Amino acid sequence: MIPSEFYQYIFLILVTLMTVVVAQNKRSVYDEEPFGYSLIVCILCILFIGTRPHTAVFGDTINYVNWWGLKIWLGFDPSCENLLFDNLYNWMGSIFPTPSLFFVLIASIYFGCILIAARKLFPANTLIVFLVYLAAFSTFSYSTNGIKAGAASTLFLVSLAYRDKLPISIIFLLLSWGFHHSMQMPVAAYVITLFFKDSKWYFYGWLFCLLMAMGHVTFFQNLFAGMSDESGNGYLTSDSGGDWGGKSGFRIDFVIYSAMPVLMGYYVLFKYKLQDKLYEIMLHQYLVTNGIWMLCMYAGFTNRIAYLSWCLYPFLVVWPCFAIPNESHPLVENRLKYIFAHLGFTLFMELIYYA
Repeated sequence: MIPSEFYQYIFLILVTLMTVVVAQNKRSVYDEEPFGYSLIVCILCILFIGTRPHTAVFGDTINYVNWWGLKIWLGFDPSCENLLFDNLYNWMGSIFPTPSLFFVLIASIYFGCILIAARKLFPANTLIVFLVYLAAFSTFSYSTNGIKAGAASTLFLVSLAYRDKLPISIIFLLLSWGFHHSMQMPVAAYVITLFFKDSKWYFYGWLFCLLMAMGHVTFFQNLFAGMSDESGNGYLTSDSGGDWGGKSGFRIDFVIYSAMPVLMGYYVLFKYKLQDKLYEIMLHQYLVTNGIWMLCMYAGFTNRIAYLSWCLYPFLVVWPCFAIPNESHPLVENRLKYIFAHLGFTLFMELIYYA
């Protein structure tokens, strides 16, 4: 068995090697990739992460192990805080002696939904985009720690990918909310983007939130805490956390990271004039949820709030590289440089900065 402390390093090394191999063989954004390769990579991720050792190295994983089977499932409980996830966990805990199969199932939802969304949004470039998502800053973390929020966010990702098919979108929207109560904020942003479509005001709103964060204005954080449930209130009013995600205060590193899709989106929409309705909708979603995180930046568990927008990050930073219908455009021509820069940033942050 692989020692727990090596899992993240092995995961990132394998993703790096696969990215290099795929990038070397990817000649054009218009060359379709066999979907079977993407499926194989997805299955390998599910097995690698789903069968991980049950140790404290993986954060919340050990909590789910310690709580396993403590509550006898007597039927669907509508009073659970996380309606679908908690009932699923309690039901499986009443049937199976260990949570091994449960972790494989959650990993299947997590990585499977990423693949479904990548296939829907980037049908000709699914594998390389899937690898970009695997290489993102928070992907490994939310596959092993914060797994409720991780699974919920990828279900929400599918909901956004299928915005053009509203019945499917709403089903996945409700599934994501049922998995984790924190999705009420992205769901609210989803509703806003249905009715309000002027991109420039979303950018103005994001800048306003940044100024509030820089000025240490906590009015909105306290306002949201009063509107949240008990668990959400705890995140917003807590002074500390147990790992890097618990660092509070003005996070200039997180702001710089978060600004990349914003700068890219501003250029693509207002300078290049890209006409892509779904990209615009997902960017609006990101600007709203990331802006709300900045208003709550001084909360103890700032990364838990940031991830509600960061789950969109990998798709948004590479979207223009595949959506611009001009292969000689710098964003398209240099797409592999952007992909490797994104990968290099993750390796730096995960293996050096937060090591």
